[in-house]
Amino acid sequence: MVNCAGIQQVAPVHEFDPAKFSLMLRIMLEAPFRIIRKVLPAMYAQRWGRVVNISSVHGLRASEFKSAYVAAKHGLEGLSKVVALEGGPYGVTSNCVNPGYVRTPLVDRQIADQARAHHITEPEVVDSVLLESAALKRLVEPEEVAEAVAFLCGPQAAAMTGTDMVIDGGWTAR
Repeated sequence: MVNCAGIQQVAPVHEFDPAKFSLMLRIMLEAPFRIIRKVLPAMYAQRWGRVVNISSVHGLRASEFKSAYVAAKHGLEGLSKVVALEGGPYGVTSNCVNPGYVRTPLVDRQIADQARAHHITEPEVVDSVLLESAALKRLVEPEEVAEAVAFLCGPQAAAMTGTDMVIDGGWTAR
C-alpha cells in the first residue's frame, strides 16, 4: 500500500489560513492514517504487507513558510514508525520515501510562483532557491521515486522497517 499525496501552500505562520492548514493535514496525514487503518487487518491476516509513505525531505527538515506541509510530513514520519512497530510481529513493514524537489506539476507551479514573487527566471529559482542546499544540482525524477517504492515493496527490503529512504540530492547532508 503506497500513500502519495501532497499539496502546498506557502505563507508565514502568522498569515497561514487555518482552514488551509487543516485541509493540508487531512490530505497528507489523516487520509494516510485512514487508508493504513483499513488495509492493516488484511495484511496482518496474511502475515505479510508493505506500507510505503511518500513523505518528503520536509518530513526530516523544516523550511520557512511551509508550516502545514512540514507538520503533515513530520506527522506522516511518526505514523509510519508506529505502523512499523505494530506491524512487525505480523510481517508488515512500514517505511517512508523522502524525496527532495521532484519534477512534478506541484513543483513546476512552485517554480513559476517563486519566479514571479522574486522577479527572477524559473532556472534561477531552481538553482538559487530549490537546489541551493543540495549537493547534486538537479531535480529528482519521478522514476527515481518509483524505483525506491518498488524496492521497499519487494522481498529485498524485508528487513527494512521504520526508516526512511532519502532521495534528495544531498540536501539533508548539510
